[in-house]
Parts: sequence; C-alpha cells; structure tokens
Amino acid sequence: MNVAAPILLIGLDSNIAPDVIAPLRAGGYQVQIGTPADINRRAWAVVISGPAAAGLGALDLLAALNRSAGGAPALLVVGHRKEVGGLEHGEHFRTLSHPFDPVDLVAAVRALPPTNLAQADALASPAETLAATLLSQAEFCQCLTREIGAGTTPSIFVASVRLHELEAYRERLAPAAIAAIERQQLDIVQGNSPATEIHARGRDDELLILLLNINTRQARERMHTLSDRIARYVFRLPGQQTTFTPIIGCARLSKQDDAQGVLAKAREAATDAASRLDLQPAFHHPAARLRRPGPPWSWLIRLNGLFAPQRQIWLQFGVSLLLGMGLPYLVYYALGALGWDITHGVYLFVVAVLAFTALSIWAEGLLALRAMHPPDEPALPYPSASAIIAAYLPNEAPIIEATIEAFLRMQYPASLQIILAYNTPTDMSIETRLQQIAAVHPNFIPMRVQGSTSKAQNVNAALAHATGEFTAVFDADHQPDPDSFRRAWRWLSHGADVVQGHCLIRNGDASWVARMVAIEFEQIYAVNHPGRARLHGFAIFGGSNGYWRTDLLRQLRMHGFMLTEDIDSSLRAVIGGRKIVSDPYLISRELAPETMGALVKQRLRWAQGWFQISMKWTLPALRSPRLNLQQKLGMLQLLVLREAFPWVSMQIVPLVAYWAVQAGSLWRLDWLVPIFVVTTLFTLSTGPGQILFTYRLADPQIKQHRRWFWFYLWTSTLFYSGQKNAWNRIAHLKEAMGETTWNVTTRTSIKK
Repeated sequence: MNVAAPILLIGLDSNIAPDVIAPLRAGGYQVQIGTPADINRRAWAVVISGPAAAGLGALDLLAALNRSAGGAPALLVVGHRKEVGGLEHGEHFRTLSHPFDPVDLVAAVRALPPTNLAQADALASPAETLAATLLSQAEFCQCLTREIGAGTTPSIFVASVRLHELEAYRERLAPAAIAAIERQQLDIVQGNSPATEIHARGRDDELLILLLNINTRQARERMHTLSDRIARYVFRLPGQQTTFTPIIGCARLSKQDDAQGVLAKAREAATDAASRLDLQPAFHHPAARLRRPGPPWSWLIRLNGLFAPQRQIWLQFGVSLLLGMGLPYLVYYALGALGWDITHGVYLFVVAVLAFTALSIWAEGLLALRAMHPPDEPALPYPSASAIIAAYLPNEAPIIEATIEAFLRMQYPASLQIILAYNTPTDMSIETRLQQIAAVHPNFIPMRVQGSTSKAQNVNAALAHATGEFTAVFDADHQPDPDSFRRAWRWLSHGADVVQGHCLIRNGDASWVARMVAIEFEQIYAVNHPGRARLHGFAIFGGSNGYWRTDLLRQLRMHGFMLTEDIDSSLRAVIGGRKIVSDPYLISRELAPETMGALVKQRLRWAQGWFQISMKWTLPALRSPRLNLQQKLGMLQLLVLREAFPWVSMQIVPLVAYWAVQAGSLWRLDWLVPIFVVTTLFTLSTGPGQILFTYRLADPQIKQHRRWFWFYLWTSTLFYSGQKNAWNRIAHLKEAMGETTWNVTTRTSIKK
C-alpha cells in the first residue's frame, strides 16, 4: 500500500467516523474527509466508505472506486452485522463491522493491496463467461425460423429480458463486474426453466427466451415468476451487493410473423415495460384490433362523449340517480303489481347496513382515542434512509423549492438521501435551480424521469437509486416534521414493514374548500385510519408520508395502470402478510385543493381508484392464508360495504316513494315506527360524533381553529357527505364506461 498517499473517508455515519479517524491518525496515516466526487481527484492509499455513500448506490460506489486514480482499494465500514450479510470479501474490497477494535482497523487498512477491481482478472470477460451456454442472436433467429417452418408447435412466444440499471453501469464498471452480473442473471433465467426453453444473447444486456408448446396463461405465469425472481435477487460483487429492475417484453408468434417480426414485437413490449418500471412483464398487443360489440350501455358512452367534462359529470350524476332510485322504484312497483312486495325485506337490509356503518364509525372513533406511539428507542441503530418526492413540475414548480428546503432541514442521525423524481414535458428554468441545490447538498438528487406520465413511474424510477434501508414516499407539496424519519424507524425497527403518517393541511385559511378539507383530513388521519387499524387488524398506505422498508417497496413497486397506485401497493403488502402501522403523530404538512373544481377532480380519481382496488383485491383478500378472520372481515367492510353503501343508503328514497304511492299520500305513512326512528337518530349521530372525536384528536395547529370544525359539521350535514356518496356512484359509472384519465391535483398556493 502507498503509505505516502492519504486515506479518503466518504459516507460514514457521524457516530462511526470518529472511531475510524482517531486510530488511523494515531498510526501515522493522513486522513481526509470528502465526498464521492473526491474519489477521482487524486491518488488515495485507501478509500473508506459506508456501504452506500450519499448520492451513490451500491454499483455507483463500485464504479467510482473502479475508476479511482491510482487504483485505490476500498474498506467498507458498516454499522451492524445485518449489513455485512451476503457480501463477498475480495482482495481489493474488505468489510469491517462497527464497533471494532482500533488494532483491527489499522490491520485491515495495511492488508489492502495497491490495486483495484479493474486491475484484477479473477473473473472471465462477458463473452468468455456466457459463450458456452448461450446462443447468439443469429442462431436464436435460425432456431425460431426452423420451428415456424416445421409448424409442429401450436404456440410460440419470444421474450426480451433486460436489467434496467445495468445499461448505465456498462461503461463505468470493469468487464469482470459486468460478467458477474450477467452470469447471475443467466442463472436466474435458466433456474427452473422448462426443458423446451431456448436462451440466447441479444443486444447489449439483453437475454432472449424462446418459449415453445406453451399457452398464453402459462407464458404470463412464466414471465411474472421470472420478473419476481429477478426483482428479489440480490446481485453480489466483491464488496458490494445490489438489486436490479427486470424489464421483460413478450410477444406471441402470429401467422403473419417471421422470426425478426416476433422479436421486434417482444422488444416493443419491453420498451413499454421500461417506461413503467413496475415489475410487470409487458405483452405485445396489436395496435389495430377487430371492433367488438360494445356493452349494453354503449349508447350512454357515446352520449357522454358529446358533452364537455364538466357537463359529463352532471350527466353521470343524473344517470346514477336513475340507477339508484328510479330503477329500484320501477322494480318495487312491477313486483308489487305481481303480488310480490319485497320492500319490507329491502328496508330491513338497508336499516341493517346503515346501523352497522354507524356502529363502525363510533367504534373507530373510540378505538382511536388510545394514543399510538412507537417504542421509545429503536431496536437497531439508525440506518441510512431515503426520501422519494414525486412531482409533475409544470404543475408543482412554484412549490417544489420550499418542499426541498423542508427535507434538507430533517434531523436524522444517519445519512438521508433525498430524491426528487419528476417529469416534465418541456425544459423548465426550475431545473437549473434544482441542480444548484444539488451542488451544495450532495444528498439531494434531482432526477428527471424521461417518458413518465404518472407518479408510479417516477417512484419506480427513483427506487433504482434509493440507498436507504427504508424509503419514505411523498408528494411534491409535503413538508414533514424534522423528527419524522427518526420516529418512523422506531416503528420499522420493531417489526413494522410500512408506517403511514398523518397528512395535515397547511393552507386551510386559503379558501372555504381548503378549510373543509383540513378538518376532513384530521377526521381521516387522526380518527379513521388509527381507529380502523385497530378494528380491522391492518392499516393502509395513503399515497404520501408513508415509510417503507426499501426491499419491500422494490418487490411491490407501484402500478401506474391503477388510479390509486398507492392503495394498490398497500393492499398487496397486507394480503402478502406484511404489517402496516398507522401513526397519527407522524406529521407531514401538505396543500389542500382550494377550489371545488380541483377537489372534484381529485376525489373522483380517488373514488374510481378505490373501486378498481375493490374489484381487484376482494377475492384474493378473502382467500389469502396470511389474513386472519378479523382482517378478512375488515377487508369485506373496506372493499365491499364501502363501495355498496352509496347505493344502499339512497334506497330509503324509492322505498318511501313506493309506500307513499300505495298509501295514497306521503302524510299517511307512519313515521314513528320504532326501528325507523332509532336507526335514523343513531345514523345522524355519527356526524356530530365524528366531529367530537376529530376535535379531541386533531393536531394543535388545526385544533386552534374551532370555527373550522363547526363549519365542517355544517357543510357535511348540508351537502358534503351526500356529495362524497355521489362521487362514489359517479366513479362506478366512469369505470364501467372506460374513463381512466389520471388528473393531476392543481396547485394554486405557495406555502412555506
């Protein structure tokens, strides 16, 4: 080792760095504390780093050390034994666990040779490694052509498989490192593969798969299984470990295709998968399809398209009234004329649903009164953490700098990586400012996600660069409390997989709509979520201010084809047996919509997204062996009863109308039937009851505005509760009519 050269320290936690510096300086070494940018500025005797330096992922650090001047070896100092597990100890990359004996530290430094991975030739080149086991692309196409010509295979699929992040590292890593990654990728693809599969090397980092004698369902299962295995696999290199995002495109051979044609389709599908990064294999679909007969309500879809969006909502509202009240009345009348009066049975059912819903609301409020706090101390030392802020800059450019400033004020004892994952259709001046902030704060990474059209794509892209053991997800308007990451880790270190915090409105004084939403959010996050978590035995992730174990979020990703991709991810976690905690004291402040138009767009998307979730996950939840009876009953209430309630609750109107017609007058009805009176009073009590619980549990910042609570009670009683039910019914119609446009919530305030 070149003892004349100094030692560079990067990315060490503040509680570890002093224990490294003191023994080395006592041993006569020069020690310089720097950043990853210093690695290549001069020759170093040794580079000592944490397992992932700020701003660098595992492969980033390995690539930087590989290019370092003088070929400096590396010593990785980790905080606890868990971080050491699975690492390969090469000659040029050693790992030392803290706490350590100072003598062991000096000995480890002296034992490192003056070479790096690029100068080592322990691994064969990529060509030598894979040539013996893989066909070339030309040989693959020849094989495919023979199968097409033979005509003996009823169904043929071709798949293109890549590792998304590998392309960025190919020119920065040594050939030996690339070979190690590709060897492990091939092992995954060939592991448990059918005997009829044929594998080949395609372009650059691409693997090609030929699937023979397989139907569409089997092909989908094979590709999904392969994607899951790649996503879960920890790729190992000397001194480093990392994960990759699989990009898989698949196409079925048609009668018109030759070998090149079906291969092109598979690659086209892979391009689609690469734009989403959600671990979902993409299957090629022809652009032109035969027109199929539309549903019975096709006339309504065409009629709806004749109106502007604002008028479409009114049309859909009118249709929902016809379906919810007019149609039931006609059914009651027709069956009554035939001598079958079902109205009393329907009435008892409606009363039961209303009473059960009211009882659940009261139960949630009472259960929420017991404070939810994590253990006082974490079970493990604070690890590195990441924050992903998803943004659509044309809409959120005015507020994004204030958001970043809030995150830079975080009080977290370990390294905190802040990733702004944004998309924008055009270049913007704010991007220059973001780069200036990044130059001053190396832990801040602005990342423009090319081709993205959704929050899900932004989050998925950022996950490839997240270095923290846990990752928090935020919208662009959020400003979490300074101690949020410390509090979240206290939950996570004691067994939680996800922690959902309390989203608090910080612009309630901007308009009457914002004031209404401010109290509604306190009702949701301070009462409903924690109370429901105790009642049902599980919580959910509501899209922002949520803290995930990074490996879990990488396994699940967010699916952009779902309007509420956040709820979808949390349901997949819960059904898979993971634990989500709701913490009403884990505060992040956000902006509420300030106009009714913006609120309507937001809530219609939420309502339709929830309907998609209910249709997709009700049966899997009930069949899940990982959920107990309490949780399955909770899923029924959350996914089935909640969707049915807006339709069931309005049945009182057609029932009363039918009875009035039969009695000859509305005033001849007996309004003092005990069950009707008791149920009505009990149901009406939930409104004031919820406000009392909300005021009792609200954050002090909101609680000081007492008039806001009275205002919310008034608006909720007069129209808002009914309006939310109407939005749910309209959302059902939108889903049936194929409307799935994702509308961004308009930002009109700049609040610091």
